Amino acid sequence: MPADPHPTHGPLAGIRVVDLSTVLAGPYATMVLADLGADVIKVEPPDGDSTRGWGPPWVGDGPSRTAAYYLAVNRNKRSLRLDLKAPEGSEVLRRLLIEGDVLVENLRAGSLDRMGFGEATLHGLNPRLIHLAISGYGTTGPAAGRPGYDFVIQAVGGLMSITGERDADGGRPTKVGVAISDVVTGLYAAIGILAALIGRGESGGQRVDVSLLGSTLAVLVNQAQNAFVTGRAPGRLGNAHPNIVPYETFATADGEVAVGVGSERQWPRFCEAIGAPELGADPRFATNGDRVVHREALRPLIAKRLATRSSAEWAAVLDQADVPNGAVADVLEAFASPEAAALRMAAEVEHPSMGVIRQAGIPLAFAATPGAIRTAPPLLGEHTDEILDGLGYSGDEIAHLRETGAV
Repeated sequence: MPADPHPTHGPLAGIRVVDLSTVLAGPYATMVLADLGADVIKVEPPDGDSTRGWGPPWVGDGPSRTAAYYLAVNRNKRSLRLDLKAPEGSEVLRRLLIEGDVLVENLRAGSLDRMGFGEATLHGLNPRLIHLAISGYGTTGPAAGRPGYDFVIQAVGGLMSITGERDADGGRPTKVGVAISDVVTGLYAAIGILAALIGRGESGGQRVDVSLLGSTLAVLVNQAQNAFVTGRAPGRLGNAHPNIVPYETFATADGEVAVGVGSERQWPRFCEAIGAPELGADPRFATNGDRVVHREALRPLIAKRLATRSSAEWAAVLDQADVPNGAVADVLEAFASPEAAALRMAAEVEHPSMGVIRQAGIPLAFAATPGAIRTAPPLLGEHTDEILDGLGYSGDEIAHLRETGAV
């Protein structure tokens, strides 16, 4: 297997991932693995991952111009441009899989079988291979053959029905501001891969399936449980919480502030802090359960108080009272905050043709084996020769592969 020229001491150092996935869920999963030290070989079709063209915004100029979308989830990987429809390209993939630890793909159902890489073939090539397959709806149900898109899955998976302002306020079902079904599926995929790697010593390699629909249903958590218990589908509450009050955003004199009164101990402190101790003594609001029942009466009383001062002023007051709160920040403000800086979440990496690229950092901190952003998202086929050389191809053989268009 080709050695990673940017070795790491991260917790996944020595694990090699063959990544056939495109767009978001799969590439997000493999970026998580790469950030933690795995050697991820991104096998791209001749035209590249389609997200390279999902701009604007763009970074760079000319042939190397790349969409920000692609850059978001492909760092720390090596790119191999490969035509899997060509026999020579199929042979390159075969060699990669023989020595790899993990295969990640989000191809349509049956595609690998048609390419000659069905489950039996994969097991024969490498009995220790973990095959992680991402689909929209799973592999056994009536929608198994349908393509899965985050936006559609948020709709059919129930998430969109609980996101947005209330019907009474003119609200409509709304998607989450990021492709959350894809991202969560990517995280579940990474978890599945890690679990399979741990279990590989006893059971050998195995196939792991994860779907956008299943992942989306899983993260409905308390909302799903509320529905199961009551027999009623939850509706939209805007920024309010279905089970905790007050736990939402309120307008201030100059913006919006999020307030989370998450315990009974915090409630009287909150009332004193906003200058409304009478609310703490009101039997309608004595417990959280009471406040949930009477939220429509309570909310305007709190809103009237919080509208009188700025977000910064309320932050100082509520911090002093030890009540969780925070002003609503935009994305750039969030990354510029001292808290984000302390977490090293605003990262930079040098790109070979685009200069310094800013990216979201790694949210996991390991004391002994930290992950790292080692390399920028690769150019299409940037590491093709390097990878082929590591597979044992000679210079003449690599030149032939290029002449045939296989790479």
